[in-house]
Amino acid sequence: MKRVVTFGEMLLRLSPPRYEEFFASPTFTSNFGGCEANVAVGLAYLGVPATYVTVLPNTPIGDAALAALRAEGVDTAHIVRAEGRLGVYFVELGTEERATRVVYDRAHSAFAESRQPFVWDDVLSGASWFHGSGITAALGPGPATALKAAADAARAARLPVSIDLNYRPALWQDRVPRNIVEPIVRGIDLLIGNARAVREMLAVDAGDDVTATADGALELARHLAAEFGVSRVALTRREMPSETRHRWSASLYDATTEAFVQSRVYDVHVVDRVGGGDCFAAALIAALLNERPLAQAVEFATAAGALKLSVPGDFSRSTTAQVEQAMSEWK
Repeated sequence: MKRVVTFGEMLLRLSPPRYEEFFASPTFTSNFGGCEANVAVGLAYLGVPATYVTVLPNTPIGDAALAALRAEGVDTAHIVRAEGRLGVYFVELGTEERATRVVYDRAHSAFAESRQPFVWDDVLSGASWFHGSGITAALGPGPATALKAAADAARAARLPVSIDLNYRPALWQDRVPRNIVEPIVRGIDLLIGNARAVREMLAVDAGDDVTATADGALELARHLAAEFGVSRVALTRREMPSETRHRWSASLYDATTEAFVQSRVYDVHVVDRVGGGDCFAAALIAALLNERPLAQAVEFATAAGALKLSVPGDFSRSTTAQVEQAMSEWK
């Protein structure tokens, strides 16, 4: 059976009760998340076995994170345990009048301090796909080096490689992302991003409205494929009439065939905006692994991402049947 390997940092998420501001309440809801962990969980629920690779601290919190992954059906056999702490992030959900806020407390985590403790040939043995993200590249020399080593090992083993740019300005500060990210994404099979991520991380001239039209999205996708030697480019678009109402869509370009397809626009009442892009990535990987035609693949992925926005927490637990129902019934 086809298996996907994802690599990145797992985080503890703390959120005040719905719509309350930080520390206005004496309580926080705790759960776990993180880009590549979210992708692994999403894949598992879509029927694609997923192996998640990370570094977790040798603490009770690390134990709880490991148990959470196993409870979602994710393979944890290659997770490394080490001294240190688990990164934390705080999420304050927004309302119509107030934006969602995210605050990171992840510096010097066990993952960020890691120095490539992975034997990628062993990790990738028997796998069918490797997935990572620009967040890992932003976390420091150790994670960035490990991500490039993983992508290189996957390419050497002739496995498809996907990278979701996932631009997080708070993680990059005064550094130039392209210097770190370009060597990782060059020659990969699937690049995922939006206009801002492309502009900020790869220094490509892309206005926020470039993907508003099919012609603009196609031109940008062609440019990315040609400049970075990428086989396929998926561009997501999120219009936000309000904090709790988003219009979610995506396009997919195949440089080999020059095919270009777009999804419909999903008008979503947002319960929790975190994890929508990760679910999109998981569903797109699942669709491509299962050899769905490009138009069906991008539609399936976009519907999955939209569906995730309607449920709380980082993880998507939507099954293939639920996503296909959303595709057919969403108004």
